[in-house]
Amino acid sequence: MKILFFIEAMRSGGKERRLVELMKGLKAIPDLRFEVVVMDNDVHYKDIFKLGINIHFLLRTTKKDISAFYKFYKICKEYKPDIVHCWDSMTSIYSIPACKLLKIKLVNGAIVDAPSERHIFNKHWLRAKIAFPFSNLIVGNSNTGLAAYNAPKKKSVCIHNGFNFERIKTVRENKITRENLKVSTSFVVGMVASFSETKDYKTYFAAAQKLLEKRNDITFLAIGSDTDSNDARKMIQDKYVANFKLLGKRSDIESLIDLMDICILATFTEGISNAILEYMALGKPVIASSGGGTPEIVDDNVTGFLIETSSPGQLCDKMELLLKDKKLRIEMGKAGNNRIHNHFSIDKMVGEYVVNYESLTGQS
Repeated sequence: MKILFFIEAMRSGGKERRLVELMKGLKAIPDLRFEVVVMDNDVHYKDIFKLGINIHFLLRTTKKDISAFYKFYKICKEYKPDIVHCWDSMTSIYSIPACKLLKIKLVNGAIVDAPSERHIFNKHWLRAKIAFPFSNLIVGNSNTGLAAYNAPKKKSVCIHNGFNFERIKTVRENKITRENLKVSTSFVVGMVASFSETKDYKTYFAAAQKLLEKRNDITFLAIGSDTDSNDARKMIQDKYVANFKLLGKRSDIESLIDLMDICILATFTEGISNAILEYMALGKPVIASSGGGTPEIVDDNVTGFLIETSSPGQLCDKMELLLKDKKLRIEMGKAGNNRIHNHFSIDKMVGEYVVNYESLTGQS
C-alpha cells in the first residue's frame, strides 16, 4: 500500500504533531510505504527529516496560485499512491482533481475542530462542505467535530489523537528547568497554545491576575507561537509582569509541562487537543474550556475540571482549589496518566488508521 500525505505546513501545531507521530508508527508496518507533500518550507518538526522518506515541497507563488493543482497532479501521477490523505481544509481542495482523474482514494482529515460558526464565511467550513462529496473517507479527531461539520455518517470515522510516551523519556529535571527560566515561586501554572483567535488567552491571563490579587507565589507560563508578542504582553498589568513567563514557540514542551503544577487550556473551539494529551500523559491536573472535543478527553472532576468558555472567575476558582489541595492534584494527575495509557496511546491511533486504510483499499 502506498500513501501520499498532503499538508499545508509543518509548523508547530496539533495536526502537524499528529502526522509526524502517525508516520513514525507507520514505518514499522510491513508493505506500507508513504511520502509527504508540504506546501510551506518552514518545518518545525525536524523529526520528519529522520524518517527516510521523500518530502515534496509544493510552494505557491501567491495564495491563489492555481498551478498548485497541476503540481500536485504531477506528484500523484509519478508516485501512484493508493491513498491521498490530506490534513487540512486547503489541501482537501487541492487533492480533489488529482484523485478523481487518477482514481486515487481520498482520505479527508481536515476536521480538527468543532466550530460554532457554520456558514460560508468560515473558509474551513466551506471547504469541508465542498470536499465531502469527493472524499472516500472523512476522519475527524473528535466525535464533536464530525457532528459540528455534519460530516456524512456513512463515510466518517473518529480517530482520537494518540500520545507517544517515548517523548517523555528525555524530560529534564525540574530543577534545571526552573533555573533556566529563573522561576523562584512555589507553584507554576501554564498553558500551551498558540496566541491566536481560537485560543482564549484573555481568559487565562485575566484569571491568573485575579488569583495574583490573593497570592504571589505562582509563576504563569504561556507557551506557543506568538505568546511572546506585544499583543500578549498588553494583557498583563505592569504590577504582575514578574509573575509571567511568555515563552513563545518552544521545542522543549514536555520539560516545561513537567514543571507545572496545574495545566490550563482556555479555548473557543477545539477538536482533540494535543496539549491536553501532553498534560495528562505527564500526570498533571487539567483545567480546560468544555467546548468541542475536550470532554472526550478530560473526565470532569476526575482528571481535572471543565469550565465554561470565557469564564475567568471559574478558572481562578479551580486553580485556587487545586493549589490548596496537593492530594487532589496528585490524584487527578494519576487518573489523567492512566486515561491516556488506556484510551489515547499512539499504538491505538496508528492501528485505527491502518485498519481504515486497509478497508478503503480492500487490503484488510
